[in-house]
Amino acid sequence: MEGGVPEADSSAFKECFALSWKNPYILHLAFSAGIGGLLFGYDTGVISGALLYIRDDFKEVDRKTWLQEAIVSMAIAGAIIGASVGGWMSDRFGRKATILYADVLFFAGAVIMAAAPNPSVLVVGRVFVGLGVGMASMTSPLYISEASPTKVRGALVSLNSFLITGGQFLSYIINLALAKLPGTWRWMLGVAAVPAGVQIALMLTLPESPRWLFRKGKEEEGKAILRKIYPADEVEYEIQVLKEQTELEIKEAQLSGNVSMLQLLKTKAVRRGLYAGMGLQIFQQFVGINTVMYYSPTIVQLAGFASNEVAMLLSLITAGMNAFGSILSIYLIDKTGRKKLALISLVGVAGSLALLTAIFHQTETTSPPISPVETSHFNGTCPDYSSATNPGKWDCMTCLQAPECSFCSAPDKLKPGACLIQDDSLKSQCHSEHRDWYTKGCPSKTGWVAIVGLAVYILFFSPGMGTVPWVINSEIYPLRYRGICGGMGSTAVWVSNLIVSQSFLSVTEAIGAAWTFMIFGIISCFAIVFVIFFVPETKGVPMEEMERILNERGIKFSLSS
Repeated sequence: MEGGVPEADSSAFKECFALSWKNPYILHLAFSAGIGGLLFGYDTGVISGALLYIRDDFKEVDRKTWLQEAIVSMAIAGAIIGASVGGWMSDRFGRKATILYADVLFFAGAVIMAAAPNPSVLVVGRVFVGLGVGMASMTSPLYISEASPTKVRGALVSLNSFLITGGQFLSYIINLALAKLPGTWRWMLGVAAVPAGVQIALMLTLPESPRWLFRKGKEEEGKAILRKIYPADEVEYEIQVLKEQTELEIKEAQLSGNVSMLQLLKTKAVRRGLYAGMGLQIFQQFVGINTVMYYSPTIVQLAGFASNEVAMLLSLITAGMNAFGSILSIYLIDKTGRKKLALISLVGVAGSLALLTAIFHQTETTSPPISPVETSHFNGTCPDYSSATNPGKWDCMTCLQAPECSFCSAPDKLKPGACLIQDDSLKSQCHSEHRDWYTKGCPSKTGWVAIVGLAVYILFFSPGMGTVPWVINSEIYPLRYRGICGGMGSTAVWVSNLIVSQSFLSVTEAIGAAWTFMIFGIISCFAIVFVIFFVPETKGVPMEEMERILNERGIKFSLSS
């Protein structure tokens, strides 16, 4: 979701498998650093299920939509800071040290969240985790890239991206497995301390990145590591190449460091590259991907599935599709091309959002009516329903829009039900009579179609718009500006992510899920137009040629240039 998959073909993967017995040390390096990606995925995915139980334990969270959004999005705010500081730290203190700092933040955040006595402390824990996520999002793949043989570099960095989506999938499984334990959400959030501790132990046994050591003048230490990574007949050549590249990078960094932002934007190639690169990153978030990943169980409940356990089980479909899509993209990105893959992805995303809009509109407009008989069966009628001048017009959606009211379905949940005040004893009574208790969405005979829509959305998004913006941003900028422009692109992702995740529940509450998904669908259509006119195809284009292409390129209606 927030990680790119670099170029890697099937031969690279075959070479990776061969390494498992030829030189397992390399895989040890990659997997150890890749735990950062696993933690990244787990901590961004686990909150979707944990939020259901946090709402049950802290009634103020259930009542205040902005507080739910804050618990989710404060990790993103922390990630913005972590990504910014992480770049400086990885250059100053080393890749290994920065990963260890991120692990300490992951560990501390998990402990704080698990022990949180109130929502405020929980938010603090989420900020700690977010700082770790931001650092890991850039430092783990950087370490893997710099400590991997050239032949398998793309495949091994892709492993980190797969571990991100795998971590999200794992978080859904663990959420489901822990659903019946007392203190459910505390276990869900606290278990992240385990892989953080494991990575700390593993990273302490590993060396620093050889490229960083060369940049710091510690060539002998770097050479010793390269001799463990490369075969004896290749290592001297790789040492010489790394030495030359490092010297070139240092010179380019010195040149770039003297360039002001105004000068940067006056450079035509850089400006056009930023239009394409940052635009793709912003559209990646505003077509709604992280509303699906952060609020998937809540969306399932909005579609008419009341049970927390059922909502998390069905959410496994989206997490599984996301992990599958990250693998699929590795095989498609170089065969299909970046631009065409992004367009295919966006067309599929727009279509699935149209389906979700239609389904949620049907759910919201045809919800079961409120029955006075069913309501009087319980001792706890919703006050707004009791005082309503037109109670005969009330349905489930009207009931849920009233302050602190819930809907208890009839035994046949599509028949008229009861509008009751939110109360644990009433909830228990409702369940004891084999009825469902709804606080978010209403019963629907077509709710399962929404699950299909979510699965299709992810299946189209993940291989295309999930990866293409990151690949484009790694290729489109002139070499001497790649660092600063790449940082601007990453910042655009996290800021856009924060805006969308912080506003989704409020927007849904204000205008309904159907209109919210329609907005995402309209943005997807604008994204299609943007890609056609503003994004060049970078497949097969040498990096040194990119600047010339951008200088010559105007706005073109083209699928290949």
